[in-house]
Amino acid sequence: MDITFNHVSYIYQANTPFAHKAIDDLSFHIPSGSFTAVVGHTGSGKSTLIQHLNGLIRPSDGEVSIGDYRLTNNAKPADMKELRSRVGVVFQYPEHQLFEETVKKDIAFGPENFGVASEEIDKRISRITADVGLNEEQLERSPFDLSGGQMRRVAIAGVLAVQPEVLVLDEPTAGLDPRGQHEMMEMFHNLHEQQRLTTILVTHSMEDAVRYADHVIILNNGTKYMEGKPEDVLSRKEALQRVQLDVPEMVQFLDAFEKKFGKKIPFRRQSAAAIASEIRDRLREGDRYE
Repeated sequence: MDITFNHVSYIYQANTPFAHKAIDDLSFHIPSGSFTAVVGHTGSGKSTLIQHLNGLIRPSDGEVSIGDYRLTNNAKPADMKELRSRVGVVFQYPEHQLFEETVKKDIAFGPENFGVASEEIDKRISRITADVGLNEEQLERSPFDLSGGQMRRVAIAGVLAVQPEVLVLDEPTAGLDPRGQHEMMEMFHNLHEQQRLTTILVTHSMEDAVRYADHVIILNNGTKYMEGKPEDVLSRKEALQRVQLDVPEMVQFLDAFEKKFGKKIPFRRQSAAAIASEIRDRLREGDRYE
């Protein structure tokens, strides 16, 4: 599903002394099937943007288009339930939303509420448990007997069981150790590729943005500050520092290499192994001319 924000603004507590414009004249387009990272410091408008994506809030001004659905201040889709079944949101710390007696019941809760037949739900659960790294033996256990990482996978399985076309990830690796963060992001990337989802990653992690996204939107004080390909946007050190962000570690390393050896290696989102190979070749070139 394509997603378009067309001059969208949103004001909390409008027409009161406490009015606050959280996003201001925001316009962008996310193509169907893309993996887009939305990056910004606290207060940049990321959370408000997310809430527009499945109609939790509607614009104060402008229009949000999600596939064939349109959201404006004065109008909303006739079937909001259908929209919300097509846009799955994994909020930060989703394991806090678990409440059922068993893992199976918790995963089934979403599709049951959207009217999916029991037999179809069982098929989905069987498939999804493998996708998120759970096993069938865990389905009859209480989710609260699992580890924190496993609980998060149960909550994510519940979102996926509805079979959304758009998957919104709000800081999905928050609170996990480095290994858990890597495993979680690899899982989401594989799901994106296998199911051809439109994936939106809301994050403060420049490393995840540059590693997984094919498009990046930088927010600052509710406005769009920059957008483009990760290798272009996330290598602009001075521009990022002006909004309290930094370039990914690999870009910092290549910058330090250039300053020390006077040899520039362009950042193209290469792997660490590919960069190591390029460094070796550049240094060998220098040796040949000495």
